[in-house]
Order: sequence, then C-alpha cells, then structure tokens
Amino acid sequence: MNIKGKVISVNTSKEKGVVKDPVSEIKLQVNHGIVGDAHAGDWHRQVSLLGVESYEKMRAYDLELANGAFAENITTEGIVLYELPIGTQMKIGETILEVTQIGKKCHSGCAISVRTGDCVMPKEGIFCKVIKNGIIKLDDTIDY
Repeated sequence: MNIKGKVISVNTSKEKGVVKDPVSEIKLQVNHGIVGDAHAGDWHRQVSLLGVESYEKMRAYDLELANGAFAENITTEGIVLYELPIGTQMKIGETILEVTQIGKKCHSGCAISVRTGDCVMPKEGIFCKVIKNGIIKLDDTIDY
C-alpha cells in the first residue's frame, strides 16, 4: 500500500437524509459501519466518502459548504475516489475499508441540487464496507 491521501473531516448524523456534522473521530465495526451513525448496518454502504476536490467543483456555484454537507462520513484529500475500482481496499487510521459502490441515485433532489441543478455525491461519492475495526480521525493517512 502507498500513502495517497488524507482524512480532512469525519462526519456523522443520527438520522438519514440530513447533513452530517464533523466529529473528532469515528469508530468503525465490521458488519456494522460507524458506531452511532444513521447509515450503519449490515449492508454494502456502511461508510461514505467524498473528496474535497469534489467540494471545489460545487463551490464554483458560490456555495458555502462545510464538510459533511453531502452527508459523507469521511471527507478526503488527494485521491480521486470515484476512479477507484470496486473491491479496492484502503487502510485509513486503524481500519480497512473496501469500496463497494461508486456514486448513488439521488433521493428526490437534495437542497444543493435543487439550488444549483447539480450535485457531486451521486457521481463522485463512494461507499465502502468495513473490513477491519478501528478508529478514524482527522489527518489520518489513506493508503491503498
């Protein structure tokens, strides 16, 4: 594995369909996802990631966007996430995640897409399942 990027924010929410709030660290469990996050469960989309590079595309619309605005659990820097093949394993902090899905169907149009006519999460966000338990926190490196 080579160091390719870093974590610039970790984010959670207690309910689905809302912006996630930055937290100091997240605890991940195999067959579950992030402890305390609304999207946790025994399924293929346990953890979501979006690159800060994708945020920059949306800031061209003059939007003020905090990390977690696209409901991603981990905001990254230095990796083109949506180019990673399904099955790619990443070591982040103490954990290992496996890419299971690239992009997703947008629910009914988030507030961002309603305002701008565009959103990056359906095209550039990725989803993973937890392969190894552990903690992820701000500034952790991402190796894959």
